[in-house]
Amino acid sequence: MMNNKDFNAERVSKTATFIINASVDTVFPLFGAFEERKWAEGWEPTLIYPSAEVIEEGTTFRTKAYDPEEVDYVWRVNQFDPAAYLIQYLIFTPNRYWTITVRCAPVRDGQTQTHVTYTYLGVNQLGNQLNKQSLDRMYANNLNDWAEAIHLYLLESGETN
Repeated sequence: MMNNKDFNAERVSKTATFIINASVDTVFPLFGAFEERKWAEGWEPTLIYPSAEVIEEGTTFRTKAYDPEEVDYVWRVNQFDPAAYLIQYLIFTPNRYWTITVRCAPVRDGQTQTHVTYTYLGVNQLGNQLNKQSLDRMYANNLNDWAEAIHLYLLESGETN
């Protein structure tokens, strides 16, 4: 058994909220792993389970790691409630795990308010360090880069209000 008395797992979390100029029924599906390809440059999930690219609880896939200390990330759809416009991913590596929770809600004039929360937990010291770096990098623009990319995709596809 490993002795972890010198290690303290650290949990870090942050939420950003942004508005998308399209209906919630248009916006919410774009946070599915395979639909995200439409707006997230370089996003290339590799399906593990099931055998078709569908989003449901348990859908599992792999992506290349952004951190050079890690090879890849394994993702699992942890929660999926399309009626409530909620999806949560659980992502893990040998050093850490985190969740990404996306909640969408309809607002005025066919717009969608989107809340995105990243919550990281290190399982070793390297994981703690990587989590802080990842959170800072992800929220450097408070996810306005996500909003801009989604708006651009919707504009180009003719799906904005």
